[in-house]
Amino acid sequence: MHDTDLAAAGALIGDPSRARMLDALMGGRALAAGELARVAGVGRSTASEHLARLLDGGLVEVVAQGRHRYYRIAGPDVGAALEALSHVAPPRPVASLRQSGHARALGHARTCYDHLAGVCGVALHDALLAGDWLTPAYDVTPAGAAGLGSWGVDVEAARAQRRAFARPCLDWTERRPHLAGALAAAITGSLVERAWFVRRAADSRALRLTDAGRAGLEALGCVV
Repeated sequence: MHDTDLAAAGALIGDPSRARMLDALMGGRALAAGELARVAGVGRSTASEHLARLLDGGLVEVVAQGRHRYYRIAGPDVGAALEALSHVAPPRPVASLRQSGHARALGHARTCYDHLAGVCGVALHDALLAGDWLTPAYDVTPAGAAGLGSWGVDVEAARAQRRAFARPCLDWTERRPHLAGALAAAITGSLVERAWFVRRAADSRALRLTDAGRAGLEALGCVV
């Protein structure tokens, strides 16, 4: 068994500019260096230096589209580790109404890397179990397969992925579990595609529940 160098990972995450970049990427979308520079409040050259360090450290990866390069979290393990740190990190001081509103939005609905979190995520987790769409062992029931299929979720494709299929993930704002894993990612993707949730900004994790989404979730018994 080998020791791990926690200090190396901590040094990468511990820089405020890099931490802001990682937080923006926890929205689950790939962002360009310019967008991440704006989020971090640094120049393009400084942002490139930070991103190079995050790449070397294995925390982010590059997605190329033609001549353009975009950055994203390197995988679900990195996303889970960053989310777990939120449980021990102190809250950011709120110095303006805008920051207060953003904090409330994050608490209500956000992406935890690639799955739904916040009040809405916890409520959905509970409704999936209470509605017998998921078993207590986090497998999909026949009723769940039919219901999720009607939402456009490909359950078997999620099951075939090389990651945990479905598991609880302690929500850092609600202190109760939301659903994580490949199934949760597929559900969240479908809910965004159906416009049940819309992203508040390209570089933010916050989501807004729409009227259509509220009605769709209430049909499952998920009241938020």
